[in-house]
Amino acid sequence: MLKLLLLLTFTSICAAQNGITLSAFTVTSKSITVQWSSRPDASSYKITATPKNSPGRSVFAQFSGDSVMGSVSSLTPNTMYSLQLEAVDGALNVLSHAETGETTAPEIPSIHQAYSKHSDSITVEFTEVAGATSYILRAQSKTGDFFSEIMVSSSPGTTVKLQPYTDYKLSVMSVNSGGRSQPSDPVEARTVVMAPMLNTTSPDNGTILVTWPAVKNAVLYTLCIIRESSSSREKLNTTDTTVTFDGLEAGTTYCIKGTAWDSEGKAGDDLTVCQITRPPRPNVTFVLVSPGRSLGIDVYWAVVQGAETYVVRTTAGQNCSLTVNSHCYITPVECGQNQSVTVKAYNSAGSSEASQPVDFITYPCPLENIWVEEPVAGNCSVVWEDVPLVEHYMAFIKRDDGMEKSCNTTGTTCSFPCLCGYSYLTTVFPYNQAGSSPYAQVRNYTTIPCCPQDVTVKLVSTETLEVTWPEVKGAELYETTAAQTNDVIHCNDTAAVCALSDLRCNTAYSVTVTPCSELRGCNRTCAASTHETAPCAPEILNVTQTDNSTFTVLFTNPNNPKTNYTITAVGRYGTHACQSTNNSCQLTQLPCGSTYEVMAEATTTAGRSLPGYSKALETGPCCPMYVNVTQVTQAMTNVTWSPGSGARSYVTALTSPRGHAKCHTLDTHCQMGCITCGTNYSVDLEAISSTGHKSECKYRGFSSSACCPTSVKLYRRADNSLRVYWRSLGAWMLNHTVELSGTAADYTCVAAAGSNYCDIEEETCGDVYTVVVAPVGPNGVKVNFCQPRRYSVLCPGSNAGMVISSGRQLVG
Repeated sequence: MLKLLLLLTFTSICAAQNGITLSAFTVTSKSITVQWSSRPDASSYKITATPKNSPGRSVFAQFSGDSVMGSVSSLTPNTMYSLQLEAVDGALNVLSHAETGETTAPEIPSIHQAYSKHSDSITVEFTEVAGATSYILRAQSKTGDFFSEIMVSSSPGTTVKLQPYTDYKLSVMSVNSGGRSQPSDPVEARTVVMAPMLNTTSPDNGTILVTWPAVKNAVLYTLCIIRESSSSREKLNTTDTTVTFDGLEAGTTYCIKGTAWDSEGKAGDDLTVCQITRPPRPNVTFVLVSPGRSLGIDVYWAVVQGAETYVVRTTAGQNCSLTVNSHCYITPVECGQNQSVTVKAYNSAGSSEASQPVDFITYPCPLENIWVEEPVAGNCSVVWEDVPLVEHYMAFIKRDDGMEKSCNTTGTTCSFPCLCGYSYLTTVFPYNQAGSSPYAQVRNYTTIPCCPQDVTVKLVSTETLEVTWPEVKGAELYETTAAQTNDVIHCNDTAAVCALSDLRCNTAYSVTVTPCSELRGCNRTCAASTHETAPCAPEILNVTQTDNSTFTVLFTNPNNPKTNYTITAVGRYGTHACQSTNNSCQLTQLPCGSTYEVMAEATTTAGRSLPGYSKALETGPCCPMYVNVTQVTQAMTNVTWSPGSGARSYVTALTSPRGHAKCHTLDTHCQMGCITCGTNYSVDLEAISSTGHKSECKYRGFSSSACCPTSVKLYRRADNSLRVYWRSLGAWMLNHTVELSGTAADYTCVAAAGSNYCDIEEETCGDVYTVVVAPVGPNGVKVNFCQPRRYSVLCPGSNAGMVISSGRQLVG
């Protein structure tokens, strides 16, 4: 329809001349309608149609100035025309013109007849006209609810997609490149009734049942049945919608044609369907039970006519189907069954009757429950549950080292010897007249692992036992335990060695190696061995000094009475040790000024403990080799001494009944005052280490120098000699020396013990003297720190000297 419309409305637009255009709008057999663009100054338009390739007169038409479309009629069909448009003003002057070309449609055809052979189409026979390239058949229902146009190439033409038993008006139009002609005069025709929609089935192998829904406007039906590949046929008329054909051949195809008739006696559409009857019943010829891992049966039968498929079914509901062979294989078939089998033939009509059943028996089912019992170690039995349809059983036992045993029995048990640490594969096959089960379940029975022999327990550290043993058969894991009262230490390993650590010291453990396997568990019957751990480490409680070189060490005794203890003092320059079986020990001959790390160890027959926590031991610092006391003044001394090993500071003391002096210093010298002259002092020194350890040191006593005399006076005597007088302070039993030093002369005299003066003969009077009186010790050494005195001595006439200065201060 779209193609036709495009053809009929196709326009060619001419080139514009002087501002107007011209194109064809529609074409018929005797007219052409054109359209153009308008000009405002045109008062009218003239169209002239002139044949191009054939003789004939020109035809023209005139239109008003406001027209843009017009038709030229009275043309010759199927003729090419040249069309010219002229725009004319009021003075009949041609303002502009345009040209185009177009062909008229062919002549109008006429219909000879119209008839219907099918319920959805009508065939029209018509005259063909010159110049027509195709024809259009138009169909319209008389009620106006249907309209159709189709293109045909020649007569006759058929319009389709019509409704059954319906009246239509039909007309024909011719078509060329220019367009279509006017429709021909219409004719009326009615479509025939539709064919009955036949449905066929074959209820059995000698019958075909045909049914169809009633056809509208049909009053009679004709059915004709023909056997395939045969000329024989059967025909019948009926007003019913159901017909049964019986007495037919099984497995044979029949074709049935059905036709409906209307009330006017016109035959409608016909429809042919083919139906095959069901196949005849087949016969089973042979059934074979096939051995193998998957139990099955081979079923054979005789081929029947018309069968497309055969289905074999057992009483257990198993089946197989084939399309070509005359036998099939059903698998799996259940074991231990006494069943029957039937065959049915199938085609598109359905199935035949089942064949007569044929019985068959299958071999026994494999045993589901089989196990091994070992009521007494070393004596085993394979045991199983009885299964139906069994005549006897064959049991096979194979050990993992290759040893095999078998037994044939009608019972449900078979005995065999079994050793520890071995795996046994056991299987049982049931037998009957069909044979044995093609397979049987294999049960693996593993005896309990053997206990290891030659278990060695060795103490590798104070609290760790290393246990070794030879590997045993059947063991996958070894569970080693060390038990002591309520404390059990476990060690699990696949190797034949185990270290039991974190044990208690000084404890006897019961060590057991238990072999285990995943299948049988652990052998709890293995013997235990006893081994003791190393003694516990003693702890030093206290270290006390007994004398300068001896220390007593007190420690804990956590082990049994037969334990030996060793105390070791490790120092920079040596090691000292002592041993004991109780809780104390003495370290002797430790040198002064040394530090030691003291440790305690315990030893038993099981081994040696770890050293206990150490304690530091420090001997007292060494006393200096010497101490020198030097008197600097009458009341002050300078004390020096040699360094003492290990000493950091020193406390030096001079002690007498009349008083004492003390100093504390880091040096090896010290000055001390408050010394009483003429006194015997004891000399003591205390050496102190950096940690506060002290050593008391005593030395030879020190005697302070004799006291310098006091109240020293210088007198001139009557004989002009000079007398020096003094008062002794505890030194009267000592000699004294007197020294006078003047500007003109020096004088010296010695006063005997017990004397308190000394006379000197002066040579020159009127001099100034420095007088020093000092006692002389028993060793003949003069005290050299007595203070000098200065005197000015007058010439005769004065009997007493005058003190000018005392010591270093001038008095005047």
